[in-house]
Amino acid sequence: MADITVKINGVELSVPKGTTVLEAAHIAGIEIPTLCYMKEINEIGACRICVTEVNEGRGFRLVAACVYPCSDNMEIRTSSPKVIESRKKTLELILSDHDRKCLSCVRSGHCELQKLCKDYGVEDAAKYDGVKNEFEVDNSAAHMYRDNNKCILCRRCVAVCAKTQGIGVIGANERGFKTYIGSAFDMGLGETSCVSCGQCIAVCPVGAIAEKDFTKPVLEAIADPEKTVLVQTAPAVRAGLAECFGNPIGTNAEGKMAAALRRLGFDKVFDTDFAADLTIMEEANEFVERVQNGGVLPMITSCSPGWVKFCEHYYPELLPHLSSCKSPQQMFGATAKTYYAEKMGLDPKNIVMVSIMPCTAKKFEIGREDQSAAGVPDVDYALTTRELGRMIERAGINFNALPEEKFDDPLGISTGAAVIFGATGGVMEAALRTAYNTLTGGTLIDIPEVRGTEGIKKATYKVGDLDVNVTVASGLSNAREVLDSIKNGTCDAQFIEIMACPGGCVNGGGQPQVPMGIRNFVDIRAERAKVLYDLDKSMPVRQSHENPAIKQVYEEFFGKPGSHKAHEVLHTSYVKRSVN
Repeated sequence: MADITVKINGVELSVPKGTTVLEAAHIAGIEIPTLCYMKEINEIGACRICVTEVNEGRGFRLVAACVYPCSDNMEIRTSSPKVIESRKKTLELILSDHDRKCLSCVRSGHCELQKLCKDYGVEDAAKYDGVKNEFEVDNSAAHMYRDNNKCILCRRCVAVCAKTQGIGVIGANERGFKTYIGSAFDMGLGETSCVSCGQCIAVCPVGAIAEKDFTKPVLEAIADPEKTVLVQTAPAVRAGLAECFGNPIGTNAEGKMAAALRRLGFDKVFDTDFAADLTIMEEANEFVERVQNGGVLPMITSCSPGWVKFCEHYYPELLPHLSSCKSPQQMFGATAKTYYAEKMGLDPKNIVMVSIMPCTAKKFEIGREDQSAAGVPDVDYALTTRELGRMIERAGINFNALPEEKFDDPLGISTGAAVIFGATGGVMEAALRTAYNTLTGGTLIDIPEVRGTEGIKKATYKVGDLDVNVTVASGLSNAREVLDSIKNGTCDAQFIEIMACPGGCVNGGGQPQVPMGIRNFVDIRAERAKVLYDLDKSMPVRQSHENPAIKQVYEEFFGKPGSHKAHEVLHTSYVKRSVN
């Protein structure tokens, strides 16, 4: 495509034809503020925060930089007095119908609206006060709440739900001043076929939607001398937690995270990676059994609870394709309250199992049926990465000054195969490493074809005499494409991995929120995934079946993968759900 010349704040720049004013400014090293804009997802020019002056030979005028294309010899002013005044007035108008209880807001200090108001010197928040909309907070969902009193109608949540996830359970209701974001027929979110993925929370610029916070009961449990409080941390959490404390995207927080959890008072600090290895043992065994005994193929992974709920709502006829394995979170809790409780002489009723997850759907998952191997819930509380960040801050722990510490044994021992679970393709790669060894006795380690952040990836591997076709999908709109191919008979895969969140758990709905000005131009999924792949490469054991702690738990408790005991504790069932 031919280049054109533009002048930004008096400096000439060559950009490809079709480049928007916003993109041209970014190329020039100038960041134009936005609120509604999400690259390729929500390019609607609605909020008007990005207005910029342009001159195409007819004098300067204001345009929405996020959607306005550059023309040859265009002059652009990104911060003229007229631009500054327009943005400031827009912010004042947004505040006129906004609940300004900033001190108690979960986003205070890292709210995109709050920062813009500070940047543009908005001092009189009540300048345009008048009639205000008032809404009841929607607490109907297990994983999150919605507070439309703080909503700024940017529609980011609507776009990511409809386009990225292909679900669309929320949208704009009413018109004009009475417009609000809600579900059809004013249903509570918990009454809809929302899958609890939390991607709407990840992109919300303010505090209008957030996960339900369970840090208080967790701290109460820690303070109870009768309770043994165990904590497990998912692979992706170590790739995101450091961002809560000002560190760059892609910082490995594993050692400091373990240290912080001990200082919060948890009795034992374990690693969900142990259960990821356990999942591979069961899942790889299940796949091999299906292949050898004519079971339902393709087999689809069941690690992502948002994906599982999606299948239950929208493709219930394909539920037999799901692996019966519990997710690593639930496997860990089940093992802790059976094997570990027996080994340590603990009553499962007095064990409080807390998980730290990059995922809001985990909050829904802990309440599912058939997730109580010891007669009590496998996991009692699922906290997001953000909730852990807040706990550490409130406790006065200087995270960045902490030493590097290790997880406790034996449920803290894991392999490189386990840590890559947090990235799209990681579960598939880990399973193939063990399935390949089971079927051939050989070794297959680095599998680049299933890595990367593409929405759908396909590959074929020679495993003994068998050609195994695999598919990896992340983001539920991509999952739809894969599932439709199964229904219409065009899918040739025997094994499929699906993650609800684009890029996998590293981009989960419970991870630290990143301002859209960064998300639009930096692939945070790739940056966080690199942490996990680097850890995998550095670990002495990289295959799940070689984990000594896994070998021990099978010798002492489960017997072998797929045993009756393993099915009682580590496997689950699914239900058909309605679509609302």
